[in-house]
Amino acid sequence: MGMSQSQSEQKTPAAVHVIPPVTTERMIAFMAMVFGMFMAILDIQIVSASLSEIQAGLSASADEIPWVQTSYLIAEVIMIPLSGYLSRAFSTRYLFAAAAAGFTVMSVLCSTASSIEEMIVYRALQGFIGGGMIPTVFASAFSIFPREKQPIIGPIIGLVATMAPTVGPTIGGYLTELFSWHWLFLVNLVPGIVVTAVTWTLVDFDEPDPSLLDDFDWAGLLSMAVFLGTLEYVLEEGTSKDWFNSELVTWCAIASVVSATIFFWRCLKAKQPIVDLSAFDNRNFWTGCLMSVVMGIGLYGLTYLYPVYLARVRGYSALMIGETMFVTGISMFIAAPIVGRLSAGPAARWLIGGGFAGFALGTWLAVDITKDWDFYELLIPQILRGFCMMMCMVPINNLALGTLPPNRLKNASGLYNLTRNLGGALGLAMINTLLNDRTDLHMLRMRESVAWGRQRAEEVLSDLSYLMSDDPAQGLLMATKQIGYLVRREAVVMAMSDVFLSLTIIYVLLVFLVPFMRSPAHLAKQQGGGH
Repeated sequence: MGMSQSQSEQKTPAAVHVIPPVTTERMIAFMAMVFGMFMAILDIQIVSASLSEIQAGLSASADEIPWVQTSYLIAEVIMIPLSGYLSRAFSTRYLFAAAAAGFTVMSVLCSTASSIEEMIVYRALQGFIGGGMIPTVFASAFSIFPREKQPIIGPIIGLVATMAPTVGPTIGGYLTELFSWHWLFLVNLVPGIVVTAVTWTLVDFDEPDPSLLDDFDWAGLLSMAVFLGTLEYVLEEGTSKDWFNSELVTWCAIASVVSATIFFWRCLKAKQPIVDLSAFDNRNFWTGCLMSVVMGIGLYGLTYLYPVYLARVRGYSALMIGETMFVTGISMFIAAPIVGRLSAGPAARWLIGGGFAGFALGTWLAVDITKDWDFYELLIPQILRGFCMMMCMVPINNLALGTLPPNRLKNASGLYNLTRNLGGALGLAMINTLLNDRTDLHMLRMRESVAWGRQRAEEVLSDLSYLMSDDPAQGLLMATKQIGYLVRREAVVMAMSDVFLSLTIIYVLLVFLVPFMRSPAHLAKQQGGGH
């Protein structure tokens, strides 16, 4: 059997990747791409703080409105691994410019939606088209910049990938408060046009290979779409629909397993597979992907958990939540240049281990959370989260993708970014399930303490009844409701403490995975000093 193209490229001297000088035009083009990626990732979370306003504007039901976010995530997660194939077939220039233009058009259409059905369709198209920008930036960062530039480039893409979902609720809260929910989407118009024009004009990183389309694997594409789409749906909607007690969730889970089997079979057998899985034979890549899954849990899970606490327990508005959580974004911004400088040397693995340990410390401190926690109590956990997210993200990107040969970067980048998104979906599912189950358990335990016949409970009820109304019957009813509210609030806080403890255990365990990654010195020796 003849040697495959990728194998021959790795073994022949002619295939050595020579990186041309970094010109001003190339840097401008790359920064435009980075901003496009920022928009695509930002739009995952920018609507999260304003769903109630969108619901009112579109006259949507409580069951329909979550699809404004879910449809985007499902569509995006399908495009992310596909983007590597499309980038090789059409080139980075054509794919990215088309993705930026399509994303901009869909953003405008989202702002014009007059019904929830229109919004869901436009959001799905926005997520699918925009998803092509995210892994393309990661691949370009390692293919067009020499290794000595990575301490600068690595923190930039790491900062954007982590900060965009973190500041999404803040930006969304401000836009909705100052203007209207329509501006959540209209804000993309001018930047989208600029990014499209710059990438179309200046990007010249590679050449298209239309021959890849001759053997396009339609069965692989369909099975991948069903596999990832149904998996994302199960993770997103499983908690609210009580998992496999829902017939739809059960059928989606079955469809995901069956289509996954077909997809992986096509990846191994197709002449031109939609996704090349060969990158997983690289130890740094598969360990980096595993770490990326857990980073997704921390990145998206805590971006969700803190607002839930601030809204349900503290009663904060969307704008107040955004202002409280902005600390994490500032911490990431401060940490980026420091981490970038350190991650290029032998300290990379130490940074990752320290990052996960610091993340565990931040969630461990939050285990003591009470109903009275405010900005200052959340300050240290949020600072630790911001700094440690950068300590993990940048060196993991460098070691997972920077150690692969250039011809495998585009596919690998799609897979790597997919793991972070799936980790986020997995984290949200895990957090919501734990919150619901532990809240019910704590409420059951506390109800035993406030039940009729308990002297202390009856005394508190009597005092509250007297304070709330002169009418004994009305006062008793109001006092009973108040005690029920207090019990539920305390149960929610205790459940959140359990979630923080679970996250602490996960991140402590992840520290032990760090030694599996090879050190930069070993990799440099293996690769002959870089590519």
